[in-house]
This record gives sequence, C-alpha cells and structure tokens, in this order.
Amino acid sequence: MLGVLLVGLLLGAGPAPALADPVEPPAPAAACVLADKRLAELSGLAADGERWYAVNDGGTKSTVYVLTRACKVERTISGPTDPYDVEDLARSPDGTFWLSDTGDNDKKRATVALIALTPDGKTTLYRLTYPDGPHDTEALLLDRADVPHLITKNPLGTADIYRPVGPLASPGPTALVHAGSIRLTATDTPGGPVPAGIGSVLVTGAASTADGSVVALRTYTEAYLFGVPDGEDLVTALGDHPIRIPLPDEQQGEAIAFEPDGSLVSASEGIGQPIRIVPGAAALAAPPPPAPPPAEAAQPDPGNDQPGGKDGLPTLPAIGITVVVVLGGALLLRRRRAR
Repeated sequence: MLGVLLVGLLLGAGPAPALADPVEPPAPAAACVLADKRLAELSGLAADGERWYAVNDGGTKSTVYVLTRACKVERTISGPTDPYDVEDLARSPDGTFWLSDTGDNDKKRATVALIALTPDGKTTLYRLTYPDGPHDTEALLLDRADVPHLITKNPLGTADIYRPVGPLASPGPTALVHAGSIRLTATDTPGGPVPAGIGSVLVTGAASTADGSVVALRTYTEAYLFGVPDGEDLVTALGDHPIRIPLPDEQQGEAIAFEPDGSLVSASEGIGQPIRIVPGAAALAAPPPPAPPPAEAAQPDPGNDQPGGKDGLPTLPAIGITVVVVLGGALLLRRRRAR
C-alpha cells in the first residue's frame, strides 16, 4: 500500500489518469513454462495462432526465437544488425518482425532504432530521434497503417507517446514527434521487481490485435486494453478509459501479445517463468459494431399503387360496383316474378 500512496503523490501533474473500466476478466492461466536459458530476459512477444515469437532484452544480434505451444524453442530467425537494447517486438501483417531497439535506462542515447527483420533473416535499420531528449522506452505499437508508436517507461507514471513525423528512412535518423501522453492509476496487484503500486504504472510492453481494433499496454502487474474504433487515431484511442486485466505475480513481466482469436498472452523475464493466457480478452475492449443504416421507407408495388389493387380496380370502388351489380340483379329477379 505504501507504493500506491507514493505513486499517488508523484502523479500530481500531467494528463488525467486513465481510469480503468470495472470488469471481471478471466484470470491468466499458465500455458507452459519457459525453461530455455536463451530466453532468460524475455522482453517482447508476438503470436500468429500457431507459434509464439520472442525477443530478449538487450542482445548483440537481431534474433527472434520461434516457440511452440509447449514453450520449446523450435528455431531462431537472426539478422546481421547488432542492436543496442531491444525491448519489445511487433509483427506486421506481412510477417515482418519489428524489434524495438529503444531501451535507455541511463537516458544517454542520441538515437534509438527500429529494426525490421524478415522471416528469411534480412534486416533494415531505422534510426529515430526524440524531439525533447533521451527517453527509456520499452513498448512498441503499430497502428492499422503500420505506423510505429513508442510509449515511454516513466517512474512517475506518465507515459509519453511518440511517432515518426513522416515515412521511416534507412538508416535515418527520422525525427519523432510527441503525439500524446497517458497516465495510469496505481494498483495493489502484486508482482514485478519494484514495490507494488510503482510497478503497476511502468509501461513495459505493448501489443495490438491483428485487425488493430484493440491495443494493450502492459506494466509489471497489469494489462490495459483500449478499443480503437474504425477511423480513430491510435493516440486518441489511448486517451479513453481502458479495460484493466491484472497480471499478478509475474517476476518481471515485460512481454505481451494477442492471439488471432483475441486471447491475451503475457510472459516474464526469468528462467522457469510461465507463458500465460487470458482467453477472449480483446472482446472486453472491442469497439461496438457500427450502427446499421436507417431502414428505407417501404416503396409501393408499381402494380399495387392503390389499396388492394393489383392488376385490377381499387378495392373500395370494386366493392361499390359489386354491391350495385348484386342489387340490380335482385331487382331484376323480383320484376320477373311479378309478371
């Protein structure tokens, strides 16, 4: 509780906190335990419904580890680019992996970078520069147009959002622009390497559903899900109230991903830590479907533009004619009988 109070005091300035909507999501369930020593510093995840893809914190190679659903390393995909400090992983619809080489604990890097790694091991380096000095960044999001968004890790709780001012240049650098900020509220969820409360507001990873309709920011102890309606800017969506999903008791939770079915996948640094799944999580934050267009007024049948009249006389005149015919026939019959 002391950590929560401390964060509350530190967060006196900045944007209004993102107050999470109350829901009762399923608890994360362990899918398997990752015991491979090569992934002792697991920091980023992606998923395609059949395999998980993972990156380590730091690193000297641009390497993605391909994992089976039993947490076994099936193979690796490596490129020649030597990163400084990879912190997160995103995957484009075309299968390109984006390694977020943006870690900067000491805030001394003149540039950070994104590394695009193809499934066959080719890399392209894109250097980036902040407009306001160095930041430590551990979260990367791609919007529907594959525009990268970097979300900083700030011990005071206010995460800043940066995106390129234009198309990425290789090797660059491409300038970043400050696009917005988000402030999360502290919780008592246990876990992480720092006191409770503080760890709940430090953004350590991010993920997007395949269609971009829901994005997630994670901290050491929570996942915050935001719906992104069609046509809405990602930064605008991050200003809305999120759905909070607790991820308790992870040793150093930094990795998060969405399965194609909307399940949320989370993982932590440390050998012997589980990869956990929250089934159907994306549906909790999915934007409502667009309203159907208003129903058009019923049009009259061209052959039935009068009440009761289809290929014939209107109903009321037809009844009148029938009555006249019947009465006339009755009078004629009486006259004949009178004779």
